[in-house]
Amino acid sequence: MAISESDEPIMLSALQHWSYCPRQCALIHIEQAFDENVHTMRGNAVHQRVDEPGTDSFEGVRSEHALPVWSERLGLIGKCDIVEFHPNGRIYPVEYKHGKKRVKLHDDLQLAAQAICLEEMTGKPVTHGAIYHHTSRRRREVEITATLRQQVVDTVNAVRTLLTNGQLPPPVNDARCKECSLQDICQPEALADKAHQREILTGLFNVDE
Repeated sequence: MAISESDEPIMLSALQHWSYCPRQCALIHIEQAFDENVHTMRGNAVHQRVDEPGTDSFEGVRSEHALPVWSERLGLIGKCDIVEFHPNGRIYPVEYKHGKKRVKLHDDLQLAAQAICLEEMTGKPVTHGAIYHHTSRRRREVEITATLRQQVVDTVNAVRTLLTNGQLPPPVNDARCKECSLQDICQPEALADKAHQREILTGLFNVDE
């Protein structure tokens, strides 16, 4: 999808939300709905350290906190939790997440989108970044591969289509819903039950006699 000057920029966080659940993305970025649960509160606590803009240095590595980033090519805007600038010219974004060290594609997509923004802003390649998992106090390095970059582009196009259409996707009603702070607003079980009832009624009234 081509980006025009009239298109509103997409928040980097929307890519993560869409990858996790398109309905969650629509509720947050179309309907401006949001609620707290234990997962979001833990995430907020983790981000308190990195949400304040600032700079610190350690052994020649300069770390920028809450660094604003953007991509005019993809129409993205947001901020990085931490971006490390190494003496050898290496640029290394670090995204903070609560929980234990584990692979999550939606986290990797957000990090890759940050890398793409940083490349466009600095003119330098960003080949790797890391997800810092607060519970385990460990980093998980992520290679910004060609496949992951294409997934970012595909997700941007999907999010832009979603925002343009302005329609809520149907609920998924699966294991993801248990960790979602919007479960009460989304009501996946109730809506899924209604959809199932409609299917039954449709089948009853369309039985071949």
